[in-house]
Formats: sequence, structure tokens, C-alpha cells
Amino acid sequence: MKKYFKIGVFIFFLFLVYFGFATYPKLEVISGFSAKSVTSAHFIDHRSQEIIEKSDNDFDVIGWATNEINESGRFVTSNVFGLKKRKAIYREGLGATLINDGFDVTKPYEIPKRTKSSSKLPFPYGDAEPKDTVFANVDYAKLNQAVANAFDAKGEDEKRTRSVLVIYKDKIIAEKYADGFTKNSIILGWSMTKSITGTLFGILQKQGRFDIYKPAPVAEWQNDNRKYITTNDLLHMNSGLEWDEYYDRICDATKMLFQDKDMTQSQLIKPAVFKPNTHWNYSSGTTNLLSGILRKQFKTHREYLDFWYSALIDKIGMYSMVIESDMAGNYVGSSYGWATTRDWSKLGLLYLHKGNWNGEQIFDASWSKYVSTPTNTSNGKYGAQFWLNAGGFYPDAPRDLYSCNGFQGQKVFIIPSQDLVIVRMGLTGDSKFDFNSLLKGIVGSVKKD
Repeated sequence: MKKYFKIGVFIFFLFLVYFGFATYPKLEVISGFSAKSVTSAHFIDHRSQEIIEKSDNDFDVIGWATNEINESGRFVTSNVFGLKKRKAIYREGLGATLINDGFDVTKPYEIPKRTKSSSKLPFPYGDAEPKDTVFANVDYAKLNQAVANAFDAKGEDEKRTRSVLVIYKDKIIAEKYADGFTKNSIILGWSMTKSITGTLFGILQKQGRFDIYKPAPVAEWQNDNRKYITTNDLLHMNSGLEWDEYYDRICDATKMLFQDKDMTQSQLIKPAVFKPNTHWNYSSGTTNLLSGILRKQFKTHREYLDFWYSALIDKIGMYSMVIESDMAGNYVGSSYGWATTRDWSKLGLLYLHKGNWNGEQIFDASWSKYVSTPTNTSNGKYGAQFWLNAGGFYPDAPRDLYSCNGFQGQKVFIIPSQDLVIVRMGLTGDSKFDFNSLLKGIVGSVKKD
């Protein structure tokens, strides 16, 4: 009996050692993710805590967290088994911010100015509902079946699609939402936000205020070999800077998103391990560095905050969109953009029309070609803050397809050859969701006229 007891004690001791070395360091990230997620989803989209915990937070070890919402204070605290308590606050105009113990919640802060113009035009250029349009070259039965197949049947929980929207020639030809979601639901795009960030450089370039082909304006790099990195290299994720991006372990990306006060510094401080334009490496830190570079193009913080909305987001009627900020007041351009499915589609439509929005040229037409041209060493899968199908990742979709992609399968597909924009929002990515079949079915339902 004593022998088995000693064995049990030894096994328990090994478990504690393993937990200490392998799991305990992750608790701060777990509670941080949970606090930030609950704060955003609850105060931006008004989801209940129960729904958030059963959907947004029900993967891997995130479900270990215990969350508490403070309605009057508009903040959420989370912990894991009583350990590593984290807090996220909600501020109107800036969304949710995960804060540390040193953050002064009483300090005044600036918020972006939003401008909404009223228009009686139908979607996508105005506030009116889209007009019913029937295209003779669209097989609606096939289209609707393809869209329906993207959703779970009753009682299933595998595909986890929240919405699918299909736009052809500026008209909605299919639109479907999962139970609990509507055209007014505001959904996190995760890394689709990178495409927003990248677009702002296209706008600055059109305005003659920035040259992406010059060395990146980063003072800290001017005395070493990083001084040769251009903004073009950063936009293409081809800078050669060191960076690790995984979401099943502690790495550069998770430390940045759930621990750093100033997320624009995370990539900036990394050394160069390759020459620029020789090694493609996906990096959320790079996009947040780009957000920091954008900030320095303006004399004041207020101008930086306003520019994202006045030059792009509100300009094309993405009024539901909120870009969240870090503790230092930088937009988290890598990951934290929220908008309705219809508003996400407007970014796709802007690119489908090569920067022209209802007669106004937002960025030069050449910019759409720039972002959709494969970057060196990406094997045809990446352009400039957009993903590509040039290498045939989706074999049954047109090769000219390019897209905004986000964690858990957020997608805005742009298909110029078909005059299509397709949006899918959900909780499953390419490893679990068959995007190729979805694209094949939708594209196959529209014959070229």
C-alpha cells in the first residue's frame, strides 16, 4: 500500500513540475486573451458572457479562465484557477485594451473623430437596403446550396460559420447568418485588420506623403544593417527581421498581443537574421510596426487616430468598424479590427474597383495590383498585407483571387475575373473548414456574361 502511495506522490510531483515549467507561464496569456476577448465582444457587439465563453473562448486552454464583467466600470477581469489575474477595459471609440497594473485608468485619452454621411443610395454606397437584383447568369439554386453548405446543420458544431456574404457586380446575391448573428453583428476580423493597415500606406502614397520604396523611417535602425529595410519590405513581410508567430505557445506574437504596452516596438527591437527581400516570414509584429510608422507621419496623436477613419474607414461607409488600441495609444493594426460582415465586404469592393469608391479614387489603381502581386519567396501565397491564390492554394478557385485573412477563418475574398467579393466569418480556419469547396460552389454558380 505504501509503495502505491509513494508512486502516486511521485506522479503528482511530476505533474506539478510539468505544470510549473510547461503550463504556468501560459496562464498570463490565457487570462489576458480571455479578458480582452470578453471585453471586446461584450461591449462592442453586446454578446452575453455565456455566449462568449461558449463560442469565442471555447478553444484550447482559453476555457480555463474565469471571467467577471463589471458593467458600470466597463471592464472585465479574468484569472486561471485564481492565478494570473488580468484586466481589460472598454473605452468608447477605442474598443477594448488589455492593461497592466501600471496603467492609469483615470488619465484622459483621445478618441478618433467619426464622420457619418447620410445617403439614400442602396448598399454598398448608402444607408438604404440593397435592391433585389436577379442576374440571368447566376444559378441561384447552386449558389444558395454552396452558401448553406458552409453552415452547420442543426445539432452540429464543426464548421462554425457565423456569416457568408456574396456580392456580384456590387449587388448582394447571397447572405446568410448563423443563429444569434445578423447583418448588424460586429465581428472581429483578427488579421484581416492587416489589410486595413496596409491600405493606409497606399492612401498616403497617392497623396504624395510617403514613399514605400525608401528605407523605413525607423531611427533605431540607422546604425546597423536594418537601415536597408524599406517600408515595401515590411508591407511584404519580407524584411528579414527575426520573429516567431505561433498561437499554441508563448512566442513573440503572443507576448506582444497579451503582455506588451507598446505593440509597435515588438518587431522594431528584433535583429535582422536575413537580408531584406530574401526570406518571407509572416509577422503580426511587422504590421504593428507599420502602425507605429504611420503614427509618426502626423504631428499629433489626434491626427493619427482620425486618419484611419477619415481617409478610409468612414470614407467607404464602414461605420460599424472599430480599430482597438494598445496601452500606448497605437492602433493594433495587426489584429483588432471589428466590423459587420457587410462593412468588411466594402474593403473587398474597394479593391475590386481598384481603389475607386463610387467615383472617388481612394488610392491609385496600381495599388490593387501591388498588393495582389506575389512577394519574393512566398511561393505565390502572399502579396502586401493580403493573401493570394496565385500559387493555387485553393485549386478550384481563380488564380487572381486575393484576400484579407484572419485567425479562425475570417476571409474577404476578392475575385476580379468574376466581379465577386465573398465574405466568410466564423470560428474555424483552413485546417478545419473547406474553403476550396465554398469558393468552387459560389464561383461555379456565376457564369461569365
